[in-house]
Amino acid sequence: MSDDPNASAGAPIKVFLLDDHEVVRRGLRDLLDAEPDITVVGEAATAEQALARGPALRPDVAVLDVRLPDGDGITVCRELRSRMPGLACLMLTSFDDEDALLDAIMAGAAGYVLKQIKGSDLVLAVRTVATGQSMLDPATTARLMHSLRDPEAAKEPEDARLAALSERERAVLELIGDGLTNRQIAKQLYLSEKTVKNHISRLLGKLGVERRVQAAVIAAQVHEHDTGTAKP
Repeated sequence: MSDDPNASAGAPIKVFLLDDHEVVRRGLRDLLDAEPDITVVGEAATAEQALARGPALRPDVAVLDVRLPDGDGITVCRELRSRMPGLACLMLTSFDDEDALLDAIMAGAAGYVLKQIKGSDLVLAVRTVATGQSMLDPATTARLMHSLRDPEAAKEPEDARLAALSERERAVLELIGDGLTNRQIAKQLYLSEKTVKNHISRLLGKLGVERRVQAAVIAAQVHEHDTGTAKP
């Protein structure tokens, strides 16, 4: 009998797989299903399939490929977690991409591992995120957090750009900083998702950034400044 605490906890860890390569999915399924405390409850090859199938299966952990033919696993992570807040998403990628890691953190991913990982380490990663812990590489995460807090990245001209935002755009920016999806923002502000997307497009232009995660960083910096929680 396994000494792993999850194995003796009763119900096995339910895992959902998303990867556009059938060979990879089959390998992951065989690897994980071989463990007594883990069961693969479903799989998908595209983002659309994952969003259609995942919620109905109520998995504990979703192992998501970052790059997909019809989108990306980070967006899938954000959408699935908006429907299942308790879901732990483990991002799986062939690329050591700091931008993707930052996006994954902002989307609420619990882990981010490279496909070169050993099978035993992947099993451990699934068990770890299933217990609510993080499997984000400490060194890479620390480097990212340092770059976000670099004084050069938070110069005063941002205040001028914020001044150009309307009251509604400021509200949307604040909710982006809180990690909300477009659907959640729309619900909270009583707007349509299309209107929210239009607001985001305009505020990105006014802030002089191209990506949502960059706006989220600015929102976090503004929050620190307004609440006086910024480190001296």
